[in-house]
Amino acid sequence: MKAFVTGGTGFIGSHLADALLDHSDYSEVRCLIRNDRKWLKDKDITPVRGDLDDLPMLREAVRDADVIFHIAGRVMAPTYRELERANVDATENVLRVAQKAGVPRVIILSSLAAVGPSNGRPATEEDPLKPVSNYGRSKKQMEMRIREIADDKTAITILRPPAVYGPREDQIYSFFKMADNRICPIIGNGEKPKISMVYVSDVVQGILKAAKKTAPGIRTYFLTDNTPHTWNEIRNITTRVLDKKNIPIYVKPGFVQKIAGTIEKAASFFGIYPVLNREKAKEMILEWTCSSKKASNELGYTPRYTLEEGISRTIHWYQRHHWL
Repeated sequence: MKAFVTGGTGFIGSHLADALLDHSDYSEVRCLIRNDRKWLKDKDITPVRGDLDDLPMLREAVRDADVIFHIAGRVMAPTYRELERANVDATENVLRVAQKAGVPRVIILSSLAAVGPSNGRPATEEDPLKPVSNYGRSKKQMEMRIREIADDKTAITILRPPAVYGPREDQIYSFFKMADNRICPIIGNGEKPKISMVYVSDVVQGILKAAKKTAPGIRTYFLTDNTPHTWNEIRNITTRVLDKKNIPIYVKPGFVQKIAGTIEKAASFFGIYPVLNREKAKEMILEWTCSSKKASNELGYTPRYTLEEGISRTIHWYQRHHWL
């Protein structure tokens, strides 16, 4: 089969590209490249140069493709319109081109953020979409746009992972970096709010299983490790793996928002939009858990990595590559 991957130079997309190159079912792996091949350097992909608003490029990229993996997206931006262009308009471009070219399967990466916080029980695919951040709202709008333009010939699978971590990840990484420096900030009391997490290889496993679905229609699945986690648990595992003691600093949720506002305002003087911003703070203080029971039942998805094994693999990768 021939596959076209958007977002292949990013965190999740590059791991997917690696898996596709190792998979006997795929004879060609085309990857959208804007400028730098990053994690795809020296790998046997077919590079496709351009952007997701370049329709002639997209038409050529999907020609004769058997499946499209639309992984590209933007997590943060100063304005909603920027997120809308990256997450909604770009997805519409990919899907419309795919439909016109007759590509039978399209896998699209969404997020738990599209559904919103879980409020005491893991979210399921039947829950309404109630996002609390601009990023979440853009993913909700993306999913709604998909349903508006979907045809009766294409198999479309929407995947919603929660927090994804693993080698090459550079945002949750900041938590491990601080722990390595013997400081461990924790929101709340360490037991609440709880969060779902998933190791990147398990996300890739879910993506590959979703690609086997060939019947037309839209399917939606959460992908997680099936165990809600506390920040105390995450800290304890991180401490053991690093073999370094650290000082836990418990931060009240309201104070997180004040800190984020101060950081965002200060960064604006330098033309920077920081990782910790007001929008991110809205999400950080809430509970984010979900269930992948539907993916297990319908896709045969079974997470292979416990939190401890995933964090261990991640931290050791950071150490080997001198990130820690």
